[in-house]
Amino acid sequence: MQVDVGSPGAGPYALTPGPDGALWVTLVHSGEVARVTADGQVTVHAVGARPSQITAAQGVLWCTLAGDDALARITPDGEVTTFPLPAGSAPYGLAAGPDGALWYTAMGTERIGRFEDGELSEFPAPGMPSMIAAGGDGALWFTLNQAHAIGRIEPGGEPVARPVPTRESGPVGITATHDGAVWFTEILAEQLGRVAPDGTIQELPLAGKPHAVIAAQADGVWVSLWGAGQVAHVSDDGEVATLDVGPEPHGLAVGPDGALWVALEGGAVVRIDQ
Repeated sequence: MQVDVGSPGAGPYALTPGPDGALWVTLVHSGEVARVTADGQVTVHAVGARPSQITAAQGVLWCTLAGDDALARITPDGEVTTFPLPAGSAPYGLAAGPDGALWYTAMGTERIGRFEDGELSEFPAPGMPSMIAAGGDGALWFTLNQAHAIGRIEPGGEPVARPVPTRESGPVGITATHDGAVWFTEILAEQLGRVAPDGTIQELPLAGKPHAVIAAQADGVWVSLWGAGQVAHVSDDGEVATLDVGPEPHGLAVGPDGALWVALEGGAVVRIDQ
């Protein structure tokens, strides 16, 4: 199923299942978020400039506003509240942490931020951070796009970084899987990386400019191949299967219905049975 979302050029970008049983999608170019039901009904709400990553936490939706240096809180009925961040932050990545706080990446100021109950803490990152995800080890993991490295921070600790084996790789997406591994995309090197529980880093060629990555329900991960108009399923054993989905696939999410949903910046979201 394909659902057109927003006005032409709105730019569906990232998506997440909401606490209300719908999918929520950032529209990066129009400054909106869209609520998409399982039967394809769409409702759009204005939130601010360049909404980027989105997640559900504390019974509401949260997204980063890269163009407004802010976080936005959106209730399931569309009420929006914004929380300013330091000027120049350009927040992008966002994840709910194991400590109950929201964690974000500030690309403009090269920091990792923690937000809880209106209180803000920031930590210098060893390079420009991109996406961030909670790991199974109780830490937050993030990609360092310009430093070509993977970062890790424990709540109450300081960020540490580790270079990936391939130089000039441009890490972007990151996720944790059920087996304790952390997977990440290397958009410049066209590879998928995996940090095993013992710390070993493996890399797998994956043509098509891999962008976002999420855990699959049963085995391995799903990856959006932005340059190829495809998504790929990569098993724990490294087997790759691709599927054509449409122009400029970015965000991925497993919906409340158990299906894979893909945000196409070209103007739609696509539902795929797993």
